[in-house]
This record gives sequence, C-alpha cells and structure tokens, in this order.
Amino acid sequence: MKINRKHALAIAAGAVLAAGTGMVQAAVSAEEAAKLGRELTPVGGEKAGNAAGTIPAWDGGITRPPAGFRVGQFHTDPFAADKPLYSVSRANVQQYANVLTPGQKAMFAKYPTFRMDVYPTRRSASFPQRTYDFTKRNATQCQLVSNGEGVQNCAEGIPFPIPKNAYEVIWNHKLKYKGLSVISYSNQAAPTASGNFTLTKVREELLGLYYKPGNTSENINNILLYFKQEVLGPARLAGQVLLVHETLNAAAAPRQAWVYNPGQRRVRRAPNVAYDNPGTASDGLRTNDMTDMFNGAMDRFDWELVGKKEMLVPYNAYKAHSDKTKVADLIRPGHLNPDHMRYELHRVWVVEAKLKEGMRHINSRRTFYVDEDSWQIMLIDHYDGQGNLWRYSDAPSVNYYEVPTFWSTLETHHDLKSGRYITMLLDNEDKVRDFGYQSTPANYSPQNLRTSGVR
Repeated sequence: MKINRKHALAIAAGAVLAAGTGMVQAAVSAEEAAKLGRELTPVGGEKAGNAAGTIPAWDGGITRPPAGFRVGQFHTDPFAADKPLYSVSRANVQQYANVLTPGQKAMFAKYPTFRMDVYPTRRSASFPQRTYDFTKRNATQCQLVSNGEGVQNCAEGIPFPIPKNAYEVIWNHKLKYKGLSVISYSNQAAPTASGNFTLTKVREELLGLYYKPGNTSENINNILLYFKQEVLGPARLAGQVLLVHETLNAAAAPRQAWVYNPGQRRVRRAPNVAYDNPGTASDGLRTNDMTDMFNGAMDRFDWELVGKKEMLVPYNAYKAHSDKTKVADLIRPGHLNPDHMRYELHRVWVVEAKLKEGMRHINSRRTFYVDEDSWQIMLIDHYDGQGNLWRYSDAPSVNYYEVPTFWSTLETHHDLKSGRYITMLLDNEDKVRDFGYQSTPANYSPQNLRTSGVR
C-alpha cells in the first residue's frame, strides 16, 4: 500500500508520544492549527489536488443547493451531466489494483456482474461555518482520554482535524456533524444469493447533544447523542424498538441501550449493542457496531493509523439516492445495480483495527478507509477469526446541501462467503431525511420506550 510520506512521519511521531504516555494528548499547536483553511480544508483535508491532476483542489465543496431545490424533496444531482471516465470490471481490475481495497478486488473475483463506473472527482463535502469555527478551536484544545475511549475539551466541530493516531481519525467519524435533530424513514433488505428479498421498514431518530450550540463535551452529562430505531414492517417484526444513549467517554460510562419487544411487552437492557451482536433484522449480515459503518466501543481492538492513500470510493451517489430510482431496480443478486452507482478517486485515511489478545469479537481485523474531506468512513474490509477476508462494506454518500453535511445515503455490507449482503437506508420510495425535525432529550427515556412500539 503506497502511503503519503509526510503523513507517515506525523503518524510515527504520534506513535512515539503514545508509547511514552499511554495515549496521545491530541491538541496541536496554534501554528499547526493555522493551516486549517489555508493548506488544509477547514476540517483537515489537503486543500490541494494531487500531482496527477486526477483529484482536484477543494474549493469549498457544495456551498448552496442547486437552483429550484426545495427542502423536503429528494436531492437534485449537481453532477448529473458528468460521464464516466472509465469502468472497472473483472476484465481490467488488475489495471486499477493500486486504488482498490482487498474487499473490492474480492467483489470482482466473486461476481462477474460487479462493475465500478468511475466519474470525475468532485470534492463536494461541506459543513456549516459554525462547524468549521469549532473545528479550529478543537484542534488546539480537544484531547483523547481513557486510552482513546473518550474525548474532552471538545465542542460541536471535528475534534481532531490534524490527526496523529487512529483513535483521533475514528473519533472524527463518530463526531462529524450530521445535523442537530434528524428523522428518517427507510428500508433495509438482505437479499438471498439469488436476489430475492423482503423489505424491513424502519423509522429512525437522532438527537445530537454534542452539536447543539453552546454545548461542550463537559456539560452534556457524557451523552453524545440519542438514537431511536423503530421497526415498522413487516408485520412479524413491527413494533420492535431500539433506544441508544451514545456516550463521549465509554470508559467513564459505556453506551446504554434498551430494546422493546412487542411480543413480550417489556423493555430490557441491551448491554452488547456496542459490539458484535447482530444488528436489527440483519439476518446475521451485520453487527451493531457496524451501524453508520462504525460507531461502537473501541476497547477490544488495537488501532493503527497507516496513512493516506488514493482510493476509488462511492461518492456523490445522487443517482442511487434519487426517488426516481426504484428499490427493486437497485437490488440485484450479489450486489447493488452498478448502473446506479458512482465511484470517484479520493484521498482516504487508512486505519487498521486488530483484535487485542484475550478479547472476543467475530472480526479479528478490520481496515477502515476514511474520506479526508468529510471524515465519513467510505469502505471497510472485515476479516474473520482465522484472518481471512470475510466481509466488504461501502457507504455511497451525498452532500445533504440544505444542511450542509456529507453523509452516507446507503450502507451495504457484503458477506463474501455466503454471497449475500444487506443494504440499508433505502429511502427512495419513502421520505428524504428530515434535518428540521424537532426533538428533546425527554423523548429518549427508557420509560417512554414502550409507548413507541406496537402492542
């Protein structure tokens, strides 16, 4: 894997410090933070393009919605006129091996119909000015605590825009701005190897206390966000509700979770939601810590920041996101329909997570590929207990430019052994995510959970 040398040197320096202290105190100098908005984007990506000219300079991302767009409608594709530069298929995959992950290469090997249409790179990611302002503040103040399991002295923005270790990169993903209060209606499907599927419809709410103006990591009682998921269909699953209180310091207080089962009509604690128990209605194709690509506890793995690499990632996926694209046309045996997918060349941070000696998890290793412009995890390669490649995940993403925020519009997790996959966040035939949803912490108490479910 070819790694950018200057980032490797910074990582090495961070590793030396970590060895001496047990954990890097991440705050950088004011001189280094001054690079944000100059050599670096306001959230820490390299502003310049690459030497080959295949990645352009970041010019602010999408700063305003396309003409005619109205909040509440599905997002107009700002790049609809773009044509593919080339396509990667089984026939020519070796030509592009240096910009593909092992998981992507395995997809080509397993499925002759798998294809990646590669479009011009559009560095569309952007966030509100307030996020940029607090990101710059965080750069000199935010710190890791509890061996990377928590953060302190952070507020609102990206905590570590100039990361020195893997924990900081993953926390950037976990704390990136997703809007203050969001509600969505979507479907997930877990097709059989032949392509047959049943849709599971879910309603999800998120309230991010970390993003509320005026809040800091010290005054929100260790609660990063509230998350509630209700299964609406099919009938055999309807009424199941999951409630999560996500924390900023898992060592001080781990994630709290509760589930309501309508058959039992009772609310019970769900202490393992942070790790590798199966996700809701997933047919065992994903674990709970794969929600939002990764949002679980980090304590069972050793984390290593490998560096930066140019990779083909599913970016500006407006066609897959469109209400003109039907779910039945997206879902195909083995993988989503390549006709609706868009890949681009982007720089990503590469993070390796290896299971600690004596710890248990279904994965012995995972490799994360994190977009430098948004801190969205774009791709993951998952390895089984014997160290063999097992699963491949990707997150086709768009700029929700009415906010703005860059976030996954789909998540797809492929089991390379069974030939099955699960795809989530299919809202094409429902409502688009509502970032104007009004909610309060009182809505997320376990006492109120039973009233959410169908009895």
